[in-house]
Amino acid sequence: MFRNHYQSMGPKALKFVGELFTDISLYILGSDISVNDMINEFFDSLFPLVYSHLINPGFPDPSVEMTECLRAARRDLKVFGNYPKMMMTQVSKSLQATRVFLQALNLGIEVINTTDHLKFSKDCGRALLKMWYCSHCQGLLLAKPCAGYCGAVMHGCLAGVVEIDNYWREYIRSLEGLAKGMRGIYDMEHVLLNLFSLVRDAVVHVQKNEGKLSTTVSGSHGSLRSSPRKVLKVTRTEQEETLSGRRRELIVKLKSHSSFYSSLPEYVCSHSSAVRNDSLCWNGQEIVER
Repeated sequence: MFRNHYQSMGPKALKFVGELFTDISLYILGSDISVNDMINEFFDSLFPLVYSHLINPGFPDPSVEMTECLRAARRDLKVFGNYPKMMMTQVSKSLQATRVFLQALNLGIEVINTTDHLKFSKDCGRALLKMWYCSHCQGLLLAKPCAGYCGAVMHGCLAGVVEIDNYWREYIRSLEGLAKGMRGIYDMEHVLLNLFSLVRDAVVHVQKNEGKLSTTVSGSHGSLRSSPRKVLKVTRTEQEETLSGRRRELIVKLKSHSSFYSSLPEYVCSHSSAVRNDSLCWNGQEIVER
């Protein structure tokens, strides 16, 4: 936006934009930074640029003292109108929703990581030993466990994991509900893509009131002449919400694995050498027809 429409103050304004998005990133990742503070800081930093480049073009950059006066005047005079408050509301709601969603994802990762390092009991170890190797004692070196026998053994070994199934399904349902609610001002991508439309409107608001504003500021902080400026016409474009699409894809994939823990014993057996198609198999005692 600043490169295309406000080239004179573009390089300096981009610095403040970068700082704003850094704060946004830190907030999403869990920082206790205040959304209102980051928005206020952005507009406090922006106003001296707007004043010196748009209201009083051609004048030298304001001194440090003048810059501080303009920063203070920004809030006292509400030079950007109600746009900073609108921006605070939208950014706050969208970032809170995104932050909760990421926290929920991290919770799911913790659950998966916890079950990724299971320790089997001694009873399970004996059952596995019997299933895989006791047939060797009878000279049946090529015998494979029956699928049903394997499933029963694995259900016993993974009983603790299978108990997670109901919680896992509820977690996915809750995550889906949260994702569906991330629309409009609760959709971070939607808000951030339209963020600079609000900033442009705020700058236009300053330009429309530059006569009164210049008189007030000059009277309080020294004389600065203003010249008429053409108000920028704001155009809005629709943007594709790619993050919302990715959230939907994530939920679809998670739902396809909603029975992961309950079906884990069968999954382990189906990916082992347990008999599926052969006519004979080991049932823990002898070779039988499957």
